[in-house]
Amino acid sequence: MDFALSEEQEMLRKMSRDFLEKECPKTLIRELEEDEKGYSPDLWKKMAELGWMGLVFPDQYGGEGLKFLDLAVLIEEMGRALVPGPFMSTVVYCGQAILSAGTEEQKREFLPKIAKGNLKMALALTEPSASWEASGVELKAAREGEDYLLSGTKLFISDAHIADYFLCAARTKQSASSQDGITLFLVDAKSPGIKLIPLKTIASDRQFEVVFDKVKVPGKNILGKVDQGWQIVRDILAKGALAQCAYMLGGAQQVLEMTVNYAKERVQFGRPIGSFQAIQHKCADMATDVDGCRFITYQAAWKLSEGLPCDLDISMAKAWVSDAYRRSCVQGHQIHGGIGFIKDHDMQLYYRRAKASEIAFGDADFHRELVAQQIGL
Repeated sequence: MDFALSEEQEMLRKMSRDFLEKECPKTLIRELEEDEKGYSPDLWKKMAELGWMGLVFPDQYGGEGLKFLDLAVLIEEMGRALVPGPFMSTVVYCGQAILSAGTEEQKREFLPKIAKGNLKMALALTEPSASWEASGVELKAAREGEDYLLSGTKLFISDAHIADYFLCAARTKQSASSQDGITLFLVDAKSPGIKLIPLKTIASDRQFEVVFDKVKVPGKNILGKVDQGWQIVRDILAKGALAQCAYMLGGAQQVLEMTVNYAKERVQFGRPIGSFQAIQHKCADMATDVDGCRFITYQAAWKLSEGLPCDLDISMAKAWVSDAYRRSCVQGHQIHGGIGFIKDHDMQLYYRRAKASEIAFGDADFHRELVAQQIGL
């Protein structure tokens, strides 16, 4: 078995790492934590010029026509550099949904703009119930002629303040099955009746409560079919969870390298602390966790790219990587000692994002439940 990346993928990895080391240093990450926008428009523009926004869109929509596996390579490097901003929400969550479920008119309207970096989107899915199940979608969409009026509240919506459009899940009818009666809408973020309330988060990212008060959406802005949107949501959840795995993998790899380097340099009792067996075993555990993350993530990404059944693989990956990234950060903190907890050190940057990423698109327990169901329990 050959688990190696292709020559093109290795080039993508090297190019993206070199670019991000130069254009997205930790000083910028710290600045953006305090910035109202939470992302760098200049960095966003440069990423778009490199073709990153359109990496997995077909060339007829201004993209590069690559596969999700290639996207995973790029996202891993983003996780390594802790790149903030609306890339995931725009390209992975919303852009991929439009590509797979949109009409030709919708694809031609939205995808070229996303590929050029001219359109930013936010996924408006979760609500105050904080559930990733269909039963958690309670925001109402009432038909009014050819239009729909959206009323309700969405919570924990990333990048809502800079989004040009929301991809919003709403309930268009009540049914015995919670999965029936859900419809997806492409909502202009400048529509009257939308109110944004900022939330404080552990990762200092930009999340919002979004209140919809009779927001009018044209019928032509429905993504997919009326009342049959949950299958599209399931696809978004799967790709979102897998993208989070790749992002966490990049962070875990960087935490491992930082910790090993520190163990080599930090001297106690007249010798580097890396010479002590206790430290060596902690680093060995971290290395094992990181390699486990890499294999399970890329296996799922390969299956998704090849069109093979991969729901089980994605849930196993999200359950494993969510825990493993946090474990690696905890081990890294223990080896660094007190210095790893101060604001000026990078360790705390990674730990806070590990905590945020582990619950995004379902925490480890949520995905363990899905794995149990898929193996017949």
